[in-house]
Amino acid sequence: MPDHPILELLLPTPAAAQIWAASDRMTQLVIEHCSASIWQAKPPGNIRPIAAIVTHMHNVRAKWIRLSAPHLGVLVQLNRARITPQQAQAALAESAALCARMLTEALNGDGKMQNFRRDALAKPWPVEGAGGLQMLSYMLTHEAHHRGQICMLAHQLGCPLPGKVTAKIWNWDGIARSKGA
Repeated sequence: MPDHPILELLLPTPAAAQIWAASDRMTQLVIEHCSASIWQAKPPGNIRPIAAIVTHMHNVRAKWIRLSAPHLGVLVQLNRARITPQQAQAALAESAALCARMLTEALNGDGKMQNFRRDALAKPWPVEGAGGLQMLSYMLTHEAHHRGQICMLAHQLGCPLPGKVTAKIWNWDGIARSKGA
């Protein structure tokens, strides 16, 4: 139960899962429209390739689930050297679905999930009260950061995403209502 009843009004549990699904759909759109020619390309400087960033996104989601809600199952870790865009998209869809279940449990207050552990060494965040919202915010920020990296790298590698795609990832309400989310 939230510390403040207003938190429940601001973000009911189904809305959190819907917001998470919309964020994942944005990531899926970026991958769908990312040129295969740059998927494994080594960017200038000490920067990870796009395939490695996407792999990291899935693997971090898997870690969140393993540490915070292990009863939901264990996801296979991806190998950034061998992953294809299609394999990455399938893995991201699976990890997104489990993260949505984890968020639902965290915000339900039914006791299935007590804490969100973003890392084995980091102090866990209790999910009660505003903790569930803190968890969602952290997860969304992580995803958005890496989507931005991918968009920037695509541009730097000479294959920028089409303007209609970059505009679409800002259309939260449209994506949240779409069947894809």
